[in-house]
Amino acid sequence: MPDQQSHNSRYRVAQWATGNIGTRALRCVLEHPQYDLVGVYVHSDAKVGRDAGELCGTEPTGVRATGDIEDILAAEPNCVLYMPAPEGVKIDDMCRLLESGANIVTSVTASDLTPDAQQQIEAACRRGGASLYATGSSPGWITEVLPLAVTALQRRLDRLTIEEFADMSTRDSPELLSQMFGGDPAAMDLTYLTARLKDGFGNSLRQLADGHSTPLDDITTTASVAVAAKTVKVGSVAIEAGTVAAWRFEVTGLRDGKPFMVIRPTWYVTRDLEPAWEVRDSGWRVVVEGDAPLAIDIRVATENYTAVSPGYTAHIVVNAVPLVCEAQPGIRTTLDLPRMVANLA
Repeated sequence: MPDQQSHNSRYRVAQWATGNIGTRALRCVLEHPQYDLVGVYVHSDAKVGRDAGELCGTEPTGVRATGDIEDILAAEPNCVLYMPAPEGVKIDDMCRLLESGANIVTSVTASDLTPDAQQQIEAACRRGGASLYATGSSPGWITEVLPLAVTALQRRLDRLTIEEFADMSTRDSPELLSQMFGGDPAAMDLTYLTARLKDGFGNSLRQLADGHSTPLDDITTTASVAVAAKTVKVGSVAIEAGTVAAWRFEVTGLRDGKPFMVIRPTWYVTRDLEPAWEVRDSGWRVVVEGDAPLAIDIRVATENYTAVSPGYTAHIVVNAVPLVCEAQPGIRTTLDLPRMVANLA
């Protein structure tokens, strides 16, 4: 837990990228009692020069968006919330920020950071005396923060299973829906997605297992799809009967040849599927098998979901700023940091 001095400290924060989640983070920074917004980096030329308040729906702030990293460096932030889409990740930019002494909290997962990239980042952290922490709702909170709490009740852990359900029909993103759903199941190449999930979720599970002194022997990943039993309209996108309407992945951490830690995401746009998968409301089911067994159901809010859903990823990034600013230089994990306590004043 941060000490009293850090609890009363102020932090100069810059927001990097203002997509759906980045915009929520930007607004949170402006509203936070300990943070001063000093810069906003945007990828769109149409956003350059616009006031940060205009970008996130608040009163004018006097801080204008830029597309030039030099402006962010000149603002001397204590921390940068680095939140681009995967295709916008630039390791050179991250390293320049870290070398300048700016810490980074990012929603970029391990699947976007190759071993070579991680080595570059570690070197930049050493040169700048800065730290980097990657988190989010999943992977992140559901694979690290919550499991650390529930496994604290155990003296013997036999298996941890996390089932994730995401109703993608509630997402206001026609482009995402068109990319993931409505295709020919026979033409689906699952290799790329399974590799990304193996890196992202697998790294998180390895970290969790190492923290319990029960290291994993291997990570395996499987993937499958289900099709729509009948045509369904999702916003402006039609998912035809017989085309892909759900994805299911399983990332398994093996120990002594047996599944020890498992996360099983299911993303869908309709429950009327072939084959008839069991599909729950958006959220998670966490099952702990051990000497103090638990089964925990977590359901995200369905009312006003489009408006509140960005917060599930953005808020944990925003809340981590004080911990990361006070951490030792280098790539930090949830296990390295003190328990996160959000300042809700």
